[in-house]
Amino acid sequence: MDKAAGKNSTGGDLFPRVEPFARRMLDVGDGHQVYYEQVGNPDGIPVVVLHGGPGGGCSPTMRQFFNPDLFHVILFDQRGCGRSRPHASIKANTTWHLIEDIEEIRRAVGVDRWIVFGGSWGATLALIYAQTHPNRAAWLVLRGIFLATPGELDWFYGGGAGQFWPDLWQRFVDLVPEEERGDLITAYSKRLFSGDRSVEVTFAKAWTAWENALASIDNNGATMDSPAEYARAFARLENHYFVNNAFLDDSQQILKNMVRIAHVPGTIVQGRHDMICPPHMAWRLHKSWPTSEFRMIPKAGHALSEPGIASELVRTMNKLARQRGTLGL
Repeated sequence: MDKAAGKNSTGGDLFPRVEPFARRMLDVGDGHQVYYEQVGNPDGIPVVVLHGGPGGGCSPTMRQFFNPDLFHVILFDQRGCGRSRPHASIKANTTWHLIEDIEEIRRAVGVDRWIVFGGSWGATLALIYAQTHPNRAAWLVLRGIFLATPGELDWFYGGGAGQFWPDLWQRFVDLVPEEERGDLITAYSKRLFSGDRSVEVTFAKAWTAWENALASIDNNGATMDSPAEYARAFARLENHYFVNNAFLDDSQQILKNMVRIAHVPGTIVQGRHDMICPPHMAWRLHKSWPTSEFRMIPKAGHALSEPGIASELVRTMNKLARQRGTLGL
């Protein structure tokens, strides 16, 4: 019998939180130990959850989008963040390392194919993973689309979003000398990797606060003071990936390679008022992906916890559970 979906504090139709039936640290080489956990039914529909950031880590809330009687959910902390070790490390930490880590985890849990579920950077990683291993992805469920293009980075770190939040943008910019403000990603990089821990934490908290403040449509301009260790890992990893253009060979690589997964179906869930990842990139992705479904959520921003986004993700997963036979899982 299906468990009844409950309501979280945001009103999203989430399933009750359940504890993992397995937790592991996986040695993926290069000195990295990656944490992963398994939740739900070991014989259920396999789904891997890719968190955002890079550097965000997975959380218990991410388990609640899946009926635990029907899904076998695998969550993991990407290199350098969450419970993975070493913490906040950028050594041997690239998109391509993460893609191989996903495959290592797939083999470790004994899954042949799975649904790939990711939001923001997790959606980026899901698309690149599917393009690299197209026979392993049965369906992609993507939220808050980010395609790692220069235009998207310029929007968020070059003043585009700052036109809507000039007060918060000023706080973000003011930490950097005026002569370096033409390239804030590079300017922050110097401080985040300065070797002076107090400087790194100061700039990490500022970097994290800027992003967190714009995540929810209901934000009133308040910024959150994230714990130092979390902020340092989040900001360093995110900045490392952005300085290196997500380690892609071409700024339009994801869109150009959509032909590789033309046969893989997917669902795109996008907040209409997403200030971090504006909807036009989600629309471009949808138009280049004939087998995709597009769900624009009217009163929603970027956050996974937005009520409309949470409800749509639960509806999507429930629909896929009913279609298990056609997914070949």
